Amino acid sequence: MTTELLYLTLVALLTILLFLPYTLNLMAKWGLAYAVGNRDEQKPLAPWAERAKRGHYNAVENLVVFAAVVLTAHLLNKHSGATATAALVYFWARLVHYVAYALGIPWVRTLAWTVGWVCCLVFIWQILT
Repeated sequence: MTTELLYLTLVALLTILLFLPYTLNLMAKWGLAYAVGNRDEQKPLAPWAERAKRGHYNAVENLVVFAAVVLTAHLLNKHSGATATAALVYFWARLVHYVAYALGIPWVRTLAWTVGWVCCLVFIWQILT
């Protein structure tokens, strides 16, 4: 497995686990019956949990782009030290983004998102050149 595919897998794993904190808050605040119910009317979470939920949604949205560029680079055999580093940095940037989002640290959150965006551009550059 290439480094890029390893980190794509780790980013996917991270993304599927990011629902846990805000879901635990939902269960603690409103009970298990509400959490597993249809929730036609949304009850509020703690502010940090609302931010964590938005951070998770952002991670899902960005996983689509990251997966597309990593898989395209893989199919075209466009591996390099730059793509391996970009994949590793992307993983850590997404983790920092989520934590900063949940903790309400906007500048760190924005910087981490930007770092992830640049990592995707590294892949696109490698694909197109």
